Amino acid sequence: MNDNPQSLPHPSPLRLAVFDCDGTLVDSQYSIIASMHAAFEHHGFDIPEPEAVRRVVGLPLEVAIRHLAPHIDEAFSVEVSETYKSAFFQLRQAGGVQEPMFAGISGVLDQLDAAGWLMAVATGKSHRGLMATLNHHNIYDRFVTHQTADRAHGKPHPDMMHKAMNATGANREDTIMIGDTTFDIEMAKNAGVRSIGVSWGYHKPQELHDAGAACVVSSADELAAALFALAEQDG
Repeated sequence: MNDNPQSLPHPSPLRLAVFDCDGTLVDSQYSIIASMHAAFEHHGFDIPEPEAVRRVVGLPLEVAIRHLAPHIDEAFSVEVSETYKSAFFQLRQAGGVQEPMFAGISGVLDQLDAAGWLMAVATGKSHRGLMATLNHHNIYDRFVTHQTADRAHGKPHPDMMHKAMNATGANREDTIMIGDTTFDIEMAKNAGVRSIGVSWGYHKPQELHDAGAACVVSSADELAAALFALAEQDG
């Protein structure tokens, strides 16, 4: 029997990778833009440019709408958000929702799972919308906790990060956020968590660097390597 505690194996730390959804796991811009245009047209607003809509993806829906239509108040933004949700639901019912998963993402999830990581989602989507998206790609059960803006404070507030860590028991130093917008990076920073930006989403790589991302990757292979490299830094 070995009585030297220093020679005993230490348990591996609990690693948690928290993924944004829109712009990180799936490319949902087409459906989001179509639904936002339908909502704005219904209420007689000027139709926002597609780039303007992409810029607000990830924010809570009412906040995103007020960014696009700053002349309306908070109460009316709630009404517009309900119109948006109805338009999105109708689009989904008609089979018109386009949310393809980005290339290589499934492989990243496989690698993390094989390495014993826990995975979570933190998104500006509603829980119903997130379930529909992840179930469409058969990946809902890959994530042990699903944090959504209708059940927590939205980005960049750290609430969803805190809830994900509390749900899994992961420490801040063993948690990494992966996202495509400055809202994701700022949420992680506000929670004291490191983050990785992805360049295939809706904000520019330099913006993600400037917001505080540890690095910005341009492919799924780079993402997996970056996650493992950041974990190695902590031993």
